[in-house]
Amino acid sequence: MRILQLCKKFPYPIKDGEVIAITNLAKAFKALGAEVHLLCINTPKHFFDKKDLPKSFDFYRSIQSVSVDTDLKPHRAFLNLFSSKSYHIDRFVDADFSKKIKETLENIQPDVVQLETLFLAPYVELIRKHSTAKIIMRAHNVEHEIWSRITENTSSIIKRNYLAYLTRKLKRFEVQHLNKYDLLVPITKRDLKTFQRLGFQGNQEVTPIGIDHNRYQPSTINMDQPLSISFIGSLDWMPNLEGMDWFIKNAWPKIRAAFPELTLHLAGRNTPDHLYKLAPQKIMVHGEVPDAQEFINQHPIMIVPLLSGSGMRVKILEGMALGRIVITTSIGLEGIEAVHKKEVLIANTTEEWFDCLRFCQENRVQLPEIGTAARDLIKKSYDNLEIGQRLLKRF
Repeated sequence: MRILQLCKKFPYPIKDGEVIAITNLAKAFKALGAEVHLLCINTPKHFFDKKDLPKSFDFYRSIQSVSVDTDLKPHRAFLNLFSSKSYHIDRFVDADFSKKIKETLENIQPDVVQLETLFLAPYVELIRKHSTAKIIMRAHNVEHEIWSRITENTSSIIKRNYLAYLTRKLKRFEVQHLNKYDLLVPITKRDLKTFQRLGFQGNQEVTPIGIDHNRYQPSTINMDQPLSISFIGSLDWMPNLEGMDWFIKNAWPKIRAAFPELTLHLAGRNTPDHLYKLAPQKIMVHGEVPDAQEFINQHPIMIVPLLSGSGMRVKILEGMALGRIVITTSIGLEGIEAVHKKEVLIANTTEEWFDCLRFCQENRVQLPEIGTAARDLIKKSYDNLEIGQRLLKRF
């Protein structure tokens, strides 16, 4: 089986959740005997020269990319106010990329074209015109829902109204395309129910993100040392930054006052300047770290304070695979069937965040048990090869 994967950014380096999800599934397909080809947009924000790829990045039969300027442009954003098109989507529509898709379809003649995220949906008609391949939409999120939640959490009235306008157009585009795919592959059951509520009636296969748990070697949690907290995630992704800013402003002051020995360690790509000024609050900002596993392993507790977003958080899967005590919101845990105080801790309010940290301080003997249960859940339910095999059967 020949599979052509279309991506909205180059899937390397393998650090953020979307890239991990894309490459893990491609690895699984290759291991299961499929021939996988990659064609991606190479954006200024995530530009990568494939000549710099390591030898281990060998699970694609071919790799092609097209440079497209997807950066936000004030004048284009203004003109879009007078257009019915979604500005979120329109930034990824490009004539050169269209030409490359047509050329690749003719050369490879794939059996399946897998669109990684809604942002590749504008190319469905082009693919239909030049190929008989099945078109698979791998919906990493309910995209308009992310922006709806961000809009709700925006304090500025002007900005909130503008985001609401953009979100309505994004939702309209997402709904209009729901039944244009041969197979819809949501990441979570909850996302599938949302798509069905919006009118989806086609073939579907819920496919969670999988990881190779053997690659994750947990360190032992030392109960004699002061506990420390980690956060790691791309800080140019608005839900991550929004959640972290909320946690620092609302939850951290009370936690720090009650447990002055606690330190919070932040790591992530494109860390904004305002976070680097937080050292007096016992917040250590590391920027982008060379080894995410090593960073996570250094701290017994891992927090993911998401207020918006949909789909699954790969970093939570990684933290659980490393036996960390993951504290996250109900939104952060969407798609991961873990139980509060069994495999994870759940906190949605300032008081709940405080209670979770107090639980960690007062129940240290129980923490390794939670970490072990988390790791066992990952082995059982989120194995990459098993997930890939189930999806291939639907192709």
